[in-house]
Amino acid sequence: MTRYPAPALEQVPDDIRARILEVQEKAGFVPNVFLALARRPAEWRAFFAYHDALMLKEDGSLTKGEREMIVTATSAANNCLYCVVAHGAILRIHEKKPLVADQVAVNYRKADITPRQRAMLDFAMKVCLRSHEVDEADFPPLHAHGFSDEDIWDIAAITAFFGLSNRMASFSNMQPNPEFFLMGRVPRQK
Repeated sequence: MTRYPAPALEQVPDDIRARILEVQEKAGFVPNVFLALARRPAEWRAFFAYHDALMLKEDGSLTKGEREMIVTATSAANNCLYCVVAHGAILRIHEKKPLVADQVAVNYRKADITPRQRAMLDFAMKVCLRSHEVDEADFPPLHAHGFSDEDIWDIAAITAFFGLSNRMASFSNMQPNPEFFLMGRVPRQK
């Protein structure tokens, strides 16, 4: 699975184990990222604290699906197999569209998404690939689609955070769980 063997669930600190078991209960499996990063508990805690602050926040106008759309598109640009497959699965579920993740990962400009989402991904991709070129001209098109300055910060922060995640997953050869490939494509087994 990875160049760096993941610890067994029994080997991780209690607080991390409790969180992993919560995820397992909800998803039906343990996503590989949870154990792979648990080899360094302090970094695990920091990573998931920032992940949750960005991806689970309630304020702002970004939906959970749009947040996952940002992750899927920018992870594809960064060639991160783990994040494209895992977050693509979550995107399919939130958007209730079995084809959207593949479309967004391959070419979001031709995907079945709204003009607002396309503008959001245009900006996310600029942050992903050419953040040094972001300037004041990038903000009015986002404002025209109803994004606040705080929403724009969220788009950039999600993009930047997952740039880190993409690089960690890729260098460590983290592989997506087989379960992710079918999630949101076929009805969930009960």
